[in-house]
Amino acid sequence: MTNQHRNKAVSADQVIEESHLKRHLKSRHILLMALGSTIGVGLFLGSGTAIAHAGPSILLAYLLAGVVAFIVLRALGEMAVHNPIAGSFAHYAHEYVGPLAGYLVGWGYWFYWVIVGVAEVSAVGIYMGIWFPEMPQWIWAISSLIFMGGLNFIAVKLFGEFEFWFALIKVFAIIAIIAFGGMVIFFGLSNGGVPLGLTNLWANGGFFPTGFDGFLFSLQMALFAYVGIEMIGLSAGEAENPEKTLPMAIDSLIIRIVVFYGGALLVILCIYPWNEMGSQGSPFVVMFERMGLKEAAGVVNFVVITAALSSCNAGIFSGGRLLMGLAQKGFAPAQMKKISKTGVPSLAVIATVSTAIVGSILNFFVPEKAFIWATSAVTLIGLCVWLVILMTQLQFRKKLSQEQLDGLTYKSILWPYSIWFAIAFILLVIFIMCIHPEGIIGLIVGVPIILFLVLIYYLKGFNKKEYLGQKTN
Repeated sequence: MTNQHRNKAVSADQVIEESHLKRHLKSRHILLMALGSTIGVGLFLGSGTAIAHAGPSILLAYLLAGVVAFIVLRALGEMAVHNPIAGSFAHYAHEYVGPLAGYLVGWGYWFYWVIVGVAEVSAVGIYMGIWFPEMPQWIWAISSLIFMGGLNFIAVKLFGEFEFWFALIKVFAIIAIIAFGGMVIFFGLSNGGVPLGLTNLWANGGFFPTGFDGFLFSLQMALFAYVGIEMIGLSAGEAENPEKTLPMAIDSLIIRIVVFYGGALLVILCIYPWNEMGSQGSPFVVMFERMGLKEAAGVVNFVVITAALSSCNAGIFSGGRLLMGLAQKGFAPAQMKKISKTGVPSLAVIATVSTAIVGSILNFFVPEKAFIWATSAVTLIGLCVWLVILMTQLQFRKKLSQEQLDGLTYKSILWPYSIWFAIAFILLVIFIMCIHPEGIIGLIVGVPIILFLVLIYYLKGFNKKEYLGQKTN
């Protein structure tokens, strides 16, 4: 297909989508949605495991992962500002790399958010069980999915407001942790006025107490903690003035995430020896107890449940838009293109929630393993999506004329060196997963999903002419 035809196809897609989807998401909605999808139970529940593997060097792992996340987000932002469209990177992969790439990243990312939803509501079940131990975990999990699915049927503007306040609770909680932790470290709050200082960062085996191997394995957990920020591109089709709101949200988002993750972990590691974390439960419980909060468990419960619901909410939003985009390309049932009067892809949202409910049945059969299995399963898929975004951006640049390149208002940083650095970093993390016993779970689940999708692609004939960007919907 020529560039002229391709540009016409893109314009047609824009007309179709913009005539139905409502551009009601403001910059603050987009920022908090992406922030909410990233700051979830991975931080509040998963940080203890990361600390156990790497000790204080986890701080460096999160910093490096943050740099890579920023490179990925800027690469996506360059394409999204140039062509703000729902479906985002799945659409770009289809246009600039090929139909198979668009198909795989679209369906793969949809599976990613479905499994994330399962993980998040499993966490809700675990922590609601502390307050209501007589209630089975699976009831809380499935009820949460139904509730959050219902919110996604509300007009997108109201949906954005709900997500804004959900995410804001997490943000305030982390800011409080950093602020009070800083007072403990530097002014001796709750420690008789004696500042603790920073000595715990190196007093128990040094900054790399588990060796370089432990640090390398922690890169997987650190990088995965940032997976989710790319959903900011999925909101491009519903953003008010995307040329302004997307760059503003992207540039401020990564700073906030690095500060929140890095700051929260820094104060925790300074206040409590890293090697005693495992025996004390959640590091955030330890943090609150050290600050003298008697109801620490209740505070952590509320924050973690809110964090999980927020991430689940963002995941259902993303899954619905992805499924709609796949249907527009002919890769999913045509009914998934249906848009409600409030501007919501209703059937796509129902399909996403229903699939997540099926997955949540794990909480009935193996409640003690449901959360761990679900979080492990999404790692490889998330990293593969980032790889596709980066490779798509390289092809995107090649397809533009010099005049179009000069006209880009929002660009990747240090292109193309930053892109190749991020690709190499992600490939290193995937390699570490392959050779580490605890990382193999992601491969066991992720690889069959990818192979299954490729098989369906060829069995359904999606590689034939009518699906190669020329099919009219």
